[in-house]
Amino acid sequence: MPNFRALLASGAMTLSFLALGLLFPAAPAQAELPHAKGVLVLGTEAVLRHFNGAVQSGSATALPSTQIFASPLRFDENWNPQPYLAQSWNFSTDGLTLTLKLVPNAVFHDGQPVTAADVAFSIMAIKEHHPFQTMLEAVEGVDAPDPLTAVIRLSKPHPAILLAMCPGLMPILPKHVYDTGEDLKEHPANLNPIGSGPFKLAEHVPGEYYVLEKFDRFFIPDRPLLDRIVVRVLPDPNSQILSLESGEIDALHMLDDVKAILRLEKNPDLTVTSEGFEGIGAINWLAFNTQKPPLNDVRVRQAIAWAVDREFVVNKLMLGKVAPAYAPIAPGSPLSSAAVEKYPVDLEKAAALLDEAGYPPNAQGERLALTIDYEPDVEFLHHNVAEYLRSQLKKIGISLTVRSNADFPAWANKISNFDFDLTMDTVYNWGDPVIGVARTYVSSNIRPGVMWSNTQRYVNPQVDDLLNQAAVEMDPAKRQALYAAFQKIVVDEVPIFFLNVVPYFGVYKKGLANLPLTIWGPLSPLDQVHWEGE
Repeated sequence: MPNFRALLASGAMTLSFLALGLLFPAAPAQAELPHAKGVLVLGTEAVLRHFNGAVQSGSATALPSTQIFASPLRFDENWNPQPYLAQSWNFSTDGLTLTLKLVPNAVFHDGQPVTAADVAFSIMAIKEHHPFQTMLEAVEGVDAPDPLTAVIRLSKPHPAILLAMCPGLMPILPKHVYDTGEDLKEHPANLNPIGSGPFKLAEHVPGEYYVLEKFDRFFIPDRPLLDRIVVRVLPDPNSQILSLESGEIDALHMLDDVKAILRLEKNPDLTVTSEGFEGIGAINWLAFNTQKPPLNDVRVRQAIAWAVDREFVVNKLMLGKVAPAYAPIAPGSPLSSAAVEKYPVDLEKAAALLDEAGYPPNAQGERLALTIDYEPDVEFLHHNVAEYLRSQLKKIGISLTVRSNADFPAWANKISNFDFDLTMDTVYNWGDPVIGVARTYVSSNIRPGVMWSNTQRYVNPQVDDLLNQAAVEMDPAKRQALYAAFQKIVVDEVPIFFLNVVPYFGVYKKGLANLPLTIWGPLSPLDQVHWEGE
C-alpha cells in the first residue's frame, strides 16, 4: 500500500497515480497515520463548483479562493483590518474616496505583477457578478493613477467597505487572464485559476479532492509555512468523522453536526474550537417562496411560524448545543435586535390564521399541501428539521412533502429559480448587514439563477428604504435604530422563519500550530498554519 502522505510531501504524486484511486487508502483502524511533512489534509462535505470567489459565494468556494487569490486586506480576531495586498489605505475627508497603496512585490502565479489595474478590474467585476449586490453598490469606479495606487470612488458613504475587502469577498483577479470578453461566471480560468495568494492549484478531481501547492514567490517573506494543502470531499458525515479519527485527514474546518462535536470533544488527540467564525455569522432558517400561492399570503407564513416549536429544534434536535435565532442579524452582532416577535408555539393561533386566510380543513383535516426542500448532505441542520416540520405542520392541517435533491447544484438551481415552496437553508451575515444580510431582503436583488440572493422574492418598499438608509449611515446609534426597525418588519412578515445559530466548529489534529482563529476562520489565508517543529 503506497504512503500517500509521503508522496504528497515529496511532490512525487502524479495525476495518473491519483486516478488509480490510491491517493487515500483506508487507514488501519488500530493506528493513526502520521501527517506528511509540510502537508495539511482537510476534509469538507461541500462539492466545489469552481475556485473563483469573485463570482460565487459560500464556504465551498471561499476555502480555496482565499488560498489562491490575495485580497486588499485581511482581518484579525478583533475585527481589525490588516495589510495584505494593500500595505496602507486611507479615506478622504468626505468618506467618498478610499485610496489603496499596494505592496510593490506581489506577483501572480504566472509571474505577472499585481497592479492597480488588476484591483480596479476585480472590484468592478465583483460589483457586477457577485451575488451580494449590496456589498459594492456604492462603488462608482476605481482609478489607477499609477501601478501601485488604486483609488476607489464611492457614490455615498459605505460603513462596510473595509470588511468587503477581506479574502473571502474580494479576491484580486489577474486582468490579463480574466478580461477576455467571456462571461466571468463561466470563464475557463475559474477551474484553472491564477492568483497571487499563498497557494496555487496543483491538481483537481471534481467531486473528490483538490491539491494546493505552496507558491514560492508569495509576497509575504517566508510564507506560506505549509508545502501543500489537500482538500478531500467527504459528503458523508460519518466518513468525515472516521477519517479524522483514523488520521486520514488532519482537520474539519466547519463542522456543524452537534453529535459529532460532542463525540470529538472527548478525543485527547484533537483540538475542538468554536473560535474563528464570528465574521461568518451563520443562521439556519426556513425560507418561503413569498410570491407563490398560498405563501404569498402573510397569514399563511405567520401560521407556519406559530406552529414551529423553535425550542424543540434547539434543545432536542440540536441537543442544546446551538443558540436560537430570532431575527435576520445574527445574535452576537451589535446590530442584532431582541425587540422582535419570538413566535412561541401556538397551534390555535396558527389554525385561526389559516381559517382567516381562507384555508379551512377538509373532511380529512387537511388545509394545504406544500413541499419543503433541503440542501443535500446537511442531515443534521436541514434534513432532520425538514422531517420534524413535516410532522409538526400536520397538526395544523398542512401536508408537507419533503423533497430530496441529488446534489448541491440541483438544489441550488431549484431554489435560485424559485421552483420551491419552502426550503431549509444556512446563510451567512458576512460581518456586516450591508454585505450579508441586505442581499436577502432588498427587492432589487431578486436575481433568477443566483443562489443566496433574494430567492424568497420578498418585496417591501419600506424594508428597501430602511436598508438603503442604514447602508450609508455612519452614526452607530442611528444605524442600529434603522436595523432594529428593519428586523421587526421582516420578522412580522415572515419571508423567513429563523431557527438557530449554526454551531460551526473547527476540529484540528494536535500539533497543528497557528490555527485559523481570526473572524473569518478557515475562510481566510492559511499562510501561517504549520505543524509544530516544522
